[in-house]
Amino acid sequence: MQQRRIVSFLPSATETLYALGIGRQLVGVTHECKFPLEAKRKPRVIHSSFDPACMSSSQIDDKIAEIMSSGGDIYIVDDAALKRARPDLIVAQGLCQVCSPFTKEIDRALSILDNKPDVIVLDPHDLDGILASILTVAGKVGRKSQGMKLVSCLQSRINKVKATVEKIEKNRRETLGTGRRSAKKPKVLCIEWVSPFFTAGHWVPQMVEIAGGINGISERGKPSRRMDIDEIVKFDPDIIVLMPCGFDVKRTLKEMSALNNNNAWNSLRAVQAGNLYAVDAGSYFSKPGPRTVTGLEILAKIINPEAFKRLKVPKGSFVKIGKARLASNQARADQIGQQK
Repeated sequence: MQQRRIVSFLPSATETLYALGIGRQLVGVTHECKFPLEAKRKPRVIHSSFDPACMSSSQIDDKIAEIMSSGGDIYIVDDAALKRARPDLIVAQGLCQVCSPFTKEIDRALSILDNKPDVIVLDPHDLDGILASILTVAGKVGRKSQGMKLVSCLQSRINKVKATVEKIEKNRRETLGTGRRSAKKPKVLCIEWVSPFFTAGHWVPQMVEIAGGINGISERGKPSRRMDIDEIVKFDPDIIVLMPCGFDVKRTLKEMSALNNNNAWNSLRAVQAGNLYAVDAGSYFSKPGPRTVTGLEILAKIINPEAFKRLKVPKGSFVKIGKARLASNQARADQIGQQK
């Protein structure tokens, strides 16, 4: 098959293409395509209409609401860069118009290109959909066998987590049969945005369940949504995992200052017990690509730390915030930044 000139409008697709061994065929990416490092050197054909790096969570939320209500653009297509790229295949997504370029950007790209490239629109809503999307991309670019191998490897890692959790559940049932007390499955709340609060939806609820927790508020396969503190108080989770969309651990810890004076938040069981975690969402949770399976493994270590103590995950991919005062988060964030 003739090598294709590929433009990726989706960071997870960029990761997938590199994992399939065809990163060289990428001739254009977005400003968010930062993994692997080679992707950062590719021409950028799309960029954000504003700079979220210098804005707080609430400011970003306000800005997006303003853009959407006015019919403006969250993402800007670089017409000249796209024309130079001359793609014959564009990989995009139909999942969320806030997270990555969406229908409007695809239409814009097709309208300015003299040639009319093929377009793959990926729309995974859970882990199964993520694996299926990898196979879809692999088939489209002539790497079907490599895609099957990659998916088989990822599925094997998922199955290992499932098997360990099944052992935990078996031991729990056997302990209950003897009349002795047994630890219950923990209630887990994953939060995708801090100010305002948003649930973590789509594939995250399934990840929580596979990792051995009881997912709260959000539902498998359904979009993230805004929630209020009363919903969180009512669920009263045993474990809270903060995974603001696109943020790393350092940025998440900084954003937690918004919760300093929230009495309802500080009274939650998970916060009181020190079972509060921040994860590298931008790398392992926000993007529906191969590294989502690493996110599953991170959750497994958080939910069942003893059972998964030998499971290796990337350094700095999560941190337990514990009982430290929220006001100290800036110092903790700076310390993490120095360790990287």
